[in-house]
Amino acid sequence: MKALSRALPAMLLACALLIVNTAQAQKRIVSLNGTVTEILCALGFEKQLVGVDVTSTYPASMQKVAKVGHNRNITAEPVLALQPDLVITTSNHVSPAVLEQFKSVGVKTVVLTQEYSLEGTCTLINQVAAALNVAAKGAALCKQLETDRQGIKALSRPKKVLFIYARGAGTMMVAGKETSLDKMITLAGAKNAADGFKDFKPLTAEALVAANPDVILMFDTGLESMGGVNGLLKVQGVAQTTAGKEKKVIVMDGQLLTGFGPRIVQALRELTQKIEG
Repeated sequence: MKALSRALPAMLLACALLIVNTAQAQKRIVSLNGTVTEILCALGFEKQLVGVDVTSTYPASMQKVAKVGHNRNITAEPVLALQPDLVITTSNHVSPAVLEQFKSVGVKTVVLTQEYSLEGTCTLINQVAAALNVAAKGAALCKQLETDRQGIKALSRPKKVLFIYARGAGTMMVAGKETSLDKMITLAGAKNAADGFKDFKPLTAEALVAANPDVILMFDTGLESMGGVNGLLKVQGVAQTTAGKEKKVIVMDGQLLTGFGPRIVQALRELTQKIEG
């Protein structure tokens, strides 16, 4: 008993040091993916984020956090200048060479795989939670998402939806199979009108008329760059589609629509309502 009483203070000190060291290890985080940033904030690490990429637009507090560039062309220097304890991202954007630079200077680097599905969202949440030693919080967040999902009303009929990416009339692309847009449209119970190819391809009048979507879906910034619905209708082929004739053009925030993060149910609910409306 005396031996235990003598050992107890040392054990308590060790536990305290472990907690402190864990907190310090998570003190300065840089996220290079908008979805990962949302997950980190949802798990309670908002204040530890000292740097994010430009796709990290949510929550609004991220506007005040240092930006290190777009995740498709990140370089090591601006990230390392923030002296991070942890860099976390997904495997589909940041180059392996840059990731190796982080590791070579001793910065803990976590690279995760993202899958565009509801199950993939929970897997990503759990991976981030595990990396930050808060597995229980990750599990609770996933359970809440599954509960919220049950409240989404199905479409009355499966409509054909075409997503158009635009940066003015000079840059217009449509989303085919195996894209995050295709996955989200399908999850909403609709049909991707562009189903004959994978990834993105330039928009053509012929393909647009052949696809004949019931609904055209765009990012809010994309439609704005076109001068609104009237500007979009001036693009060759748009006015000949069912969506064009009925002016059925819907918009959503880009990160919300394509993030597949903690707001996926919110995105799905909004998309379903707009397609139906």
